[in-house]
Amino acid sequence: MIAEARKAFFVMFGFLAVVWAVQLANWAQQYGLSRDYGLVSGNLGTLPDLLTAPLLHWSWAHIESNSGPLFIFGFLAAYRGVARFLGLTLLVAMTSGLTVWLFERGSVETVGASGLIFGYFGYVVVRGLFDRHLIDTLIGVVMAGSFAYMLTVAVPGTPGVSWLGHLGGLVGGVVGAWVFRDRRGGRAIEPARAAPVGGPGNPRSDLHKELGDLGLLD
Repeated sequence: MIAEARKAFFVMFGFLAVVWAVQLANWAQQYGLSRDYGLVSGNLGTLPDLLTAPLLHWSWAHIESNSGPLFIFGFLAAYRGVARFLGLTLLVAMTSGLTVWLFERGSVETVGASGLIFGYFGYVVVRGLFDRHLIDTLIGVVMAGSFAYMLTVAVPGTPGVSWLGHLGGLVGGVVGAWVFRDRRGGRAIEPARAAPVGGPGNPRSDLHKELGDLGLLD
């Protein structure tokens, strides 16, 4: 898992570098890329742009506000496996983009990585429950408690914000946690009733195993 965490760090670093490089090119063209490759609801010609819209932003303030959460939640989503993370990213981009394309009102170009952010957030919060990993469950609880305020922009009411893209991304992240769950069984969160103290299936031994995987125990 440590090796996957290293990969996750460099993948997210590289992803952010690409997003900022695109922003630089977009800014140099007076945000022509956002106008040309943004997602417009109901417009069949822009449907393929659901894969490019997450890379584009409308301003430097827009990309700055997205970069921190994108890296944090992206890393937490990727450290269990980069291949799984790439599948999740594709799924979230599609659910977020399709929600905007189907339900957004007016001919407005929608761009930004916030749909991915909400998808990664939803994935991180529930992944531990589906994978039955104690560490991931604890991370999910902490992230849910620390960033619950984000859900206020996944519902109607915030002007200038594509709440539909946020909601679609969030739903995609939760679905992704189920689709890409660990089918090898994981480690049980609840102890088996007949398990001896400290034996397999005991929460304490499971936690020790998780911490050992992280290199935090000898």
